Amino acid sequence: MSNKEVKTALKSAREALKNKEFKEALKHCKAVLKLEKHNYNAWVFIGLAASELEQADQAQTAYRKAAELEPEQLLAWQGLANLYEKTDQWDFKVELPNIYQKLVELCASSDKNKCYEMISKLSDIYQTDKEYLKLAKVWLKLIQLKEEEAVDKKELLQLWQQMTQLLSDCLDEQERDNETRQHLITAFEKAMVLMDPVPGEQHKMASADYIKCLSKLPQEEPKMVDACKSMLSLYPNQSYPLEVLCSHYFKTGVQNEDAVSCFSRLLDLAPNCGLGHLGLGTKALQEGRFKDAIKDLAQGLKKMSSSSGWCNLAEAQFKMQKYSDCAISCSQGVTGCVSRDDELRVKLLKMKLEALVRSGGDAAADQALETFSQIPDSEKDPVLISLKGQAYINKGRVDDALKVSSELLASHPDVTQGLILRALAHLAQGQHQLVEESFLKAISQSPDCGEYYFLLGRLYWDMGEETRKDRSKAHTHLLTAAKLDPSLGCVFRYLGHYYLHVANDLDRSRRCYKKAFEMDNNDAESGAASVDLSMKQDDMDTALAILLSVIEKATPGSAKWAWMRRGLYYLKIGEHQQAVADLQAALRADPEDWVCWECLGEAYLNRRSFTAALKAFGKAHQLQPASIYSVYQAAAIKQTLGKFKEAVAEYLQITAQQDYVPALKGLGECQLALAKSLMEDCRDAGAIDLIQQAIKNLFRAVEMRPDLSCLWKLLGDACTAVGTVSPDVAKLLMPAPLAGLENQSHTLNQAQTLKVGERCYAHALKLMPEVPTLWNDLGLNYYRQSSLSCLAQDDRNSQSLLLEKAQQCLKKAIMMDSGNHSFWNALGVISMSKGLENFAMAQHCLIKSIQVEANNVVAWTNLGTLYLKNNNIELAHKAFKIAQSLEPLYVNCWIGQALIAERVGSYDTMDLFRHTTELSTHMEGVKGYAYWVCSTLLDKSNRDSELYRYNIVQMNAISAAQVSLSKYTERIQSDPFAFIMLGYLNEHLHLKRQALKAYKRAVELLTAMSSTEELAFALGSYGRALCTAGLSEEAVCVYNSTPLQELSDLAGLALAYSRAGLIPESINAYERALTLASTEKEKAYVLTAQALLQHRQGNLDSAKTLLFKCSMFKEPISESLLCLCALGLVHSDATLAAAALTELLKLGPGSVKVVEQRCLLTCALLALQGNYSAVQREASRAVHSNPGNPSLWALLSRLVPQYHPKKANGGAIAGRVACLSSMTQGKRALLYSGVNQLANGRHSGEDSHRNALKTMQRAVLLCPDDPATWAGLMAACHTENTSCYLSGSAPSRRGLEQTLMSVVSEKVNNVEEIERPLAQALEGWVLKQAMTGLMRGGQLEQAEALCSQVLNVSPEHPEVMLSLRQVQCQRLLLAGGGVVLPDPVLEQLQKAVMMNPTNLGAWHWLAEVFRNQGLLLQAVMAYRQSLQLASQLGLHSSQVASLLRLALLALGNCMAGVPGNEWTDMIIEATTEVLKLGSSPMALLFQALLQYVNKMAARDTRRVLERLAYSQDLPVTVVQVSSWYLLRHLHAKNDQDLMNGLLQNAKVNGDKRLLEFYSLLASSSS
Repeated sequence: MSNKEVKTALKSAREALKNKEFKEALKHCKAVLKLEKHNYNAWVFIGLAASELEQADQAQTAYRKAAELEPEQLLAWQGLANLYEKTDQWDFKVELPNIYQKLVELCASSDKNKCYEMISKLSDIYQTDKEYLKLAKVWLKLIQLKEEEAVDKKELLQLWQQMTQLLSDCLDEQERDNETRQHLITAFEKAMVLMDPVPGEQHKMASADYIKCLSKLPQEEPKMVDACKSMLSLYPNQSYPLEVLCSHYFKTGVQNEDAVSCFSRLLDLAPNCGLGHLGLGTKALQEGRFKDAIKDLAQGLKKMSSSSGWCNLAEAQFKMQKYSDCAISCSQGVTGCVSRDDELRVKLLKMKLEALVRSGGDAAADQALETFSQIPDSEKDPVLISLKGQAYINKGRVDDALKVSSELLASHPDVTQGLILRALAHLAQGQHQLVEESFLKAISQSPDCGEYYFLLGRLYWDMGEETRKDRSKAHTHLLTAAKLDPSLGCVFRYLGHYYLHVANDLDRSRRCYKKAFEMDNNDAESGAASVDLSMKQDDMDTALAILLSVIEKATPGSAKWAWMRRGLYYLKIGEHQQAVADLQAALRADPEDWVCWECLGEAYLNRRSFTAALKAFGKAHQLQPASIYSVYQAAAIKQTLGKFKEAVAEYLQITAQQDYVPALKGLGECQLALAKSLMEDCRDAGAIDLIQQAIKNLFRAVEMRPDLSCLWKLLGDACTAVGTVSPDVAKLLMPAPLAGLENQSHTLNQAQTLKVGERCYAHALKLMPEVPTLWNDLGLNYYRQSSLSCLAQDDRNSQSLLLEKAQQCLKKAIMMDSGNHSFWNALGVISMSKGLENFAMAQHCLIKSIQVEANNVVAWTNLGTLYLKNNNIELAHKAFKIAQSLEPLYVNCWIGQALIAERVGSYDTMDLFRHTTELSTHMEGVKGYAYWVCSTLLDKSNRDSELYRYNIVQMNAISAAQVSLSKYTERIQSDPFAFIMLGYLNEHLHLKRQALKAYKRAVELLTAMSSTEELAFALGSYGRALCTAGLSEEAVCVYNSTPLQELSDLAGLALAYSRAGLIPESINAYERALTLASTEKEKAYVLTAQALLQHRQGNLDSAKTLLFKCSMFKEPISESLLCLCALGLVHSDATLAAAALTELLKLGPGSVKVVEQRCLLTCALLALQGNYSAVQREASRAVHSNPGNPSLWALLSRLVPQYHPKKANGGAIAGRVACLSSMTQGKRALLYSGVNQLANGRHSGEDSHRNALKTMQRAVLLCPDDPATWAGLMAACHTENTSCYLSGSAPSRRGLEQTLMSVVSEKVNNVEEIERPLAQALEGWVLKQAMTGLMRGGQLEQAEALCSQVLNVSPEHPEVMLSLRQVQCQRLLLAGGGVVLPDPVLEQLQKAVMMNPTNLGAWHWLAEVFRNQGLLLQAVMAYRQSLQLASQLGLHSSQVASLLRLALLALGNCMAGVPGNEWTDMIIEATTEVLKLGSSPMALLFQALLQYVNKMAARDTRRVLERLAYSQDLPVTVVQVSSWYLLRHLHAKNDQDLMNGLLQNAKVNGDKRLLEFYSLLASSSS
């Protein structure tokens, strides 16, 4: 074939491949190869066809052949790639990356997209196979191509970031390739270079990843450190780089400045990071700050555990001699050690062993021995063996210690620890003779050993005075030891002792001590003695050198003498921090050294660490109470801290002992500061007392040191402070020399005291004329004097002169110190004051003050005041606004804003004034707020508005304004309008006496001012207050002094006349008021008042006519209908009351008070109609309709015991709810609750917490002036005594009757006139209660004496006469058994009862007397009389009581076998009537007992008694009595089963009496 044929065959092959005729294509290709063996296309087509025919090997061979023929052509390589990709053969997969790599090389210049595709496939393979180096090279190739292609930075950045993500996994491999790591680092660096912006969130995350990568590469630590620092410079608030750096520093042990800075910054960012604490603790340990080290290391170890950290902590604790803590820390560290930390573990164990030995004690010794056994090769270490022996000594095992010492000496004869251990063992036994023999033996064996001679010499020294003075013993052996072994420093120490204490040779002693210390710098005793002797001989250089050498090597808790002496040295030269450290170190050695505590306190004080200094001086005083210096410094520190009261107490403690000028000065300063704080709260009287004391104490100091300018300045301050308070209060007893007088002290007024202050400042200036603050103080004193002169309005020239002096003084101060903003501010205030009013200069000064100090809230406020004074509202508002922004709690700027709001008519005015009173008590703010509160209260049309509820009710405005205005009037007692507002607020708060006092003061001031209109208003208010306080006659006089041209004045005059008993004058006044009434409402009120007066005069018809006239108006007032309804109730006219009440209810719901009144009237009407059960239901309905009204709850509690006593428990709960809901209602409701508990029989025997006595005691505490509460307390005590009588125990509250009765009588005399009748009735009841209590207690003589005492005052008192007859009768009956009273006596008793016809109890008592005398018919008649009386009075409970007593009388006769059926009929009749009135368990019991008497063995009897005995709702008495008779019934019938059931029920209910009764029945029957 020719070349043309080859082309044709290849074309045919291509067409065959296109048509998927792969075998045909193979034929054509083979034909081509026959002609042209190296035809590239033919081989490629063969490979393609074979691949499609799944002949993978043939295809691979063809592609390989083609690639060999033309290696730079793509087709063959692409074919191979496709073949390998779709063929699942491991050899193909292995070869595939090489093919991709070849394709990348070929496509790099021709087909970039194909090249990128191959790179992507390559990276996937390398990533899967974890061939990170190849992966890195592929990505570098990709990035190179992209860079050649000039792609944008963003795409390159993404590629570098992807590369970092792909290569990051290589860090987790155990075998790390260094070249791969370098590629990873390069990728991070390239990526961060391309990032924008920097700093930015993306850059921050990349930096963190970069640091994380470097932290895993130990050999890249320098780069890691640089990366962390770089990231911190860009992102200082990121904690991660700090954590990495700190971890690096901690592991490597680096503690340079950079490391400490990193630890500190890490703690600032993450306070709970344990790593930071560990680092700082390690640094502190290295620096010898062991206390700080312990603190930081302990805190760090709480967050993260570290064996190195535990080791450092143990070392610090060991240095601080905290051996027990050190042992614990060592144990923790040993627990956390890993297998490769053997060296650290051994170190910890050795430290633990030594710490345990040094700590002493039996338990520590056991642990030490156990620790010794854990240390490897411990038996080979003589030091450890010696520690083991010492542990035996600590444990008390001296024999073992001796054994160890013997073994140690046997195995290590040259080791001195063995000898020491043996000596310690003998010494522990106290056998000095044996010790001496041992050392003598040792000396004989080793005569050249100086230590043995020393030990023997020391033994002689310690044995006592005799052996010390014997030169042949201690001195000789010590000299021998020094000659034999001059290196033993302890020998020279004892020689020093000998020469100092025995030979008295100071120079030789000093040389010995010095030599001993030079040999052993840890010899504290020698060093201290050497320093003391050097200082004594004025050799300070030597002494300081010794101190420094000791301190450099000292451990915490040691070298107290050195630390203290160097601390005092540093304190002297002003290095307070170092002094504190040294003195603290000294105190660690001896915490009981009070001198050292004082020195430490002084160092703290100079360092401005006040709290620490206070504790130090307090400790010194505790150790040495006689030290005045400690007390003075403690007081001075408390004064600096603002604890003035505590400081005063400390200063007084000093001045009581002696006149100590610094203490007197501090005492005066503190008292003056306390006075100023009281003046801020307007407590002027207390402030004046303190100023008086301050002047007294400062004058004592001045007398002793008149040359001290500061004392005169303080005296001036004290005198000038008086200018703030009220002139009436500012009266001081001034010492004669200060007052400029002779002889004794004189009382000076406010102006005179300020003059004294002026002279004191002048005296201070004579001593120190160049002090600008003194000129400022003198100027302010002149300004205060001018203010007083302005108030007095005596001498305008004097005021101007004082202001000129003040101005000149301030100018002088500014000339000396123009940079003091307060001087400029004071000059500005003086310049704009009345009398100068140089506004231009004032503005200049205030602006200058602001320029000197921009954050100057006072100057801005004063500038705003200046603008406001000149009516420049806008500038004033801006100035006040700036002041508010500078200091939101400064009250003056808020007052300025409130005045502006008031001037422009803003709704925020009241809120602003209220805010000023919340911030502070300022006169202007207080008066403004009180004015707005009173204005709001005077506007009666806004009561239901949301604004009123918020401003007045919710914000408690009345009370707040009253309290603030009370302070205002105490300070400023010449403002009549303030007193008028105060009186008005007091009236709203029902403070009658306070209101009266305020109005009276206002009238006095206005009278002096000759202000007619305001005086008339004040007089009207004063008259109203007098009338309210019950001073009606005075009120009449006051009202008559007014023009009487106002309706309110005439109405007030009429009311005053009425309360004074001048009814005709009152009617005339109301008639005059009626002519002034302009509206129907006003006329209705006047007519209602006239109707009340007519009723008071007995003109019932006239009163009704006037009230009917009121009801005919278009809009009748509720008050007239209330009066009409009450009129009907008083006169038992149910029809009139019901009609008026109906009309009243038509007026709508009304206020809370109206709802209560209507409920009360409805209940009264129901009671009048005899519908008693409906009374409680009506009150309950009102409560359910208005559950938030405490008055209704109190009313319900009040009505229940009177009309429905069976629900007294609910009444008590209602009273408690009222008490919790409102304190005002709660005071009275508490009494009602107690009455309900009395009605319910709730005594302490039933409930020790909630009983009548407890409730009445609380009521007395809340209302001590209410006689009813004391009467209730008496009733509660009587109840307690009665329960004691019933239970058989002795009463514990006897003898209180007369005391409580006298208290009630005293309280009754103080009640208001309107309540006097009820109070007197209560007094009579209390007398009867007292009589009952005395009679019940058997104190008949006292009861009779009490009655006689009352009758001496009121001879015709029927109730007392009755009580006397009752006592006398009781004494007659008790005189002997079965006493028959004579008929005259019975007649007297009956006459006494007839004198009290409405006394139901008297009729009951008389009936009992008749029954006791056997006069049954007379007893029945007495009971029937009481029943008739109870029906007439409408007393429901009394009717029930009379019927039950009548039934009981009849039942007693039936059970006694009295013949006749009339008693049976009487029981049935009485109990039936009781049950008609309501349910009554007692009536059911009487019927059951009647059944028992008549038909004891009947089955119906058992059923009736069982119904009562097994009931859970009946009173205990009814249940027990019915059980008693049921048991008798069952016993009579011999029904054992039912008796067992009844007895079991008795056991459950605790009825012991029934069980005892059964025992008696059983014993009698047997």
